[in-house]
Amino acid sequence: MEFPKGELDLREMQSLEGHNDRVWSLAWNPASGAAGVPAMLASCSGDKTARIWKQGPSGSFDCMAVLEDAHMRTVRSCAWSPCGKLLATTSFDATTAIWEQIGSDFECISTLEGHENEVKSVSWNASGSLVATCSRDKSVWIWEMQSGKEFECVSVLQGHTQDVKMVQWHPLIDVLVSVSYDNTIKVWAEDGDDDWHCVQTIDEACSGHSSTVWALSFNESGDKMVTCSDDLTLKIWDTSGTPSESSDDAPRSWRHVYTLSGFHDRTIFSVNWSREGVIASGAADDAICLFVESKEKMDEPFYSLVMKKEKAHAMDINSVQWNPKNPRILASASDDGTIKIWELAEISG
Repeated sequence: MEFPKGELDLREMQSLEGHNDRVWSLAWNPASGAAGVPAMLASCSGDKTARIWKQGPSGSFDCMAVLEDAHMRTVRSCAWSPCGKLLATTSFDATTAIWEQIGSDFECISTLEGHENEVKSVSWNASGSLVATCSRDKSVWIWEMQSGKEFECVSVLQGHTQDVKMVQWHPLIDVLVSVSYDNTIKVWAEDGDDDWHCVQTIDEACSGHSSTVWALSFNESGDKMVTCSDDLTLKIWDTSGTPSESSDDAPRSWRHVYTLSGFHDRTIFSVNWSREGVIASGAADDAICLFVESKEKMDEPFYSLVMKKEKAHAMDINSVQWNPKNPRILASASDDGTIKIWELAEISG
């Protein structure tokens, strides 16, 4: 797929309404959207529900299911298993629910309990065998799926000194990254004895962020990572080789290669890297920005703004997510209660 060379625009395709409170998080089903399987998007909200949106033959999305009664408070994040058959949702009620699609219905098949308070984020590893959750209780938990779709906590990771905002597994290997209100990024890996520990902490002294780190995203190959922060910057990180490859028992470290600043003027809450290499960011200034790595300057990495969509929503943007099967389609979610579907298109002269 050739990336368009001309001037680009984000065209609003559809606004999805149904949630009656702010929409916190979005997740595209990784098994949908190809080979005749309709695209499917999960959303979750302060209204204590998650919703599943399915693309119809006309191309428009309709709500096919409302996932309710599993959580007593705000549903803060959602994530599909790699096979697309299970959905995890986390809540301010301190639980994580696992849902299974049965026909056109979704059934809550497991509830993961253990965090002391609000669970902020959930992520599945590449094989679908592990789930990571993080919480305002400053901990990261790793759960292993057992036979019969039961989940057992195999590790509780203590290291952050404040609320942990997001966890994300590396796309290829079992390395986990967490970001926090303590301004740091932490990288976690397993030693040979099923013991998980922190192998790298990136703070301000390591060219890290100077305020809360809200989110992170890997590029498709997993050798780059982008983080976003309350300090109004996005930072690009690189690792030569995979983070699990070690020499002298020291995993290869992530190093800072570029900072994008001056593009948002309020907290950047969400960032997502498309498989075509486009970074999308969503912020409290109600804008979406798109960035790409410039190919002209070869001696060092250089990233530039492709476009900024002002007033993409009426209120704060909490989540931006590229469709993994169709990387020209972006979904965004906002405090305004809506989800928008956008198409990245070339402006014809």
